[in-house]
Amino acid sequence: MAAFKDHFSALADTYASSRPTYPDALYDAIATEVPASARVWEPGCGSGQATRGLAGRFAHVHATDPSAAQIARHWARREPVDNVTVAVELAETPSLADASVELIAVAQALHWFDRHAFFASCERVLAPGGVLAAWTYQDIVFSDDLAEVAEAVRDDIDPYWPPERNDVDVGYTGYDWPFAALPAPDDLWLTADWTLPQLLGYFASLSATACFQAATGRDAIEIHGPELAAAWGDPERVRRMRWPLVLHLRRKPA
Repeated sequence: MAAFKDHFSALADTYASSRPTYPDALYDAIATEVPASARVWEPGCGSGQATRGLAGRFAHVHATDPSAAQIARHWARREPVDNVTVAVELAETPSLADASVELIAVAQALHWFDRHAFFASCERVLAPGGVLAAWTYQDIVFSDDLAEVAEAVRDDIDPYWPPERNDVDVGYTGYDWPFAALPAPDDLWLTADWTLPQLLGYFASLSATACFQAATGRDAIEIHGPELAAAWGDPERVRRMRWPLVLHLRRKPA
């Protein structure tokens, strides 16, 4: 397999256990444009945070990722279901036949792809009238007593984000999309009810955290963990985390 921007194979266990899943409102918005009978390709699936929701709405999901470590931890490998297949494949060179899917769904991964090559693959494998759905979530919005210490974590790791992170910050605006836009809700939020260990696991799963440690030899979670713990209180206390969620929908001409 050709090289790819692999920021997560080394973090595969943490990624699988610490990344949030997506709200029903997201799948509702996609389902307004795509029939339940649709065959779906989910490139960049990681360990399957979106696959489960897609499989609950559509006839079949073919979930792919270039990272064998991520695919090995995909939930459908541990809990096989009839309408999900998984494979180690690049998003830019899928093995799918021409016009073989009605939905391409990309969850928090499009910024890592070679978009010119990926969009060419979308043109090839998406059936006429099919939909490309791509979404991304941005930073957690902390509006409570965690805000100051969370910003201290970000101050340390932000300089170490790969450049593709900027695409997330601007919500995938400015892309040369291959198809015409469809209406998409602009008020989506991703939420998760977490304990302190879950939040720390999420911070540890970020590519910037790994890059910070590789460059400095320091662990941002160890540095700021005591401050986060002091602000959180009982580590088993559950708090609601919120991320802005940006969805793009595009339809291939019929």
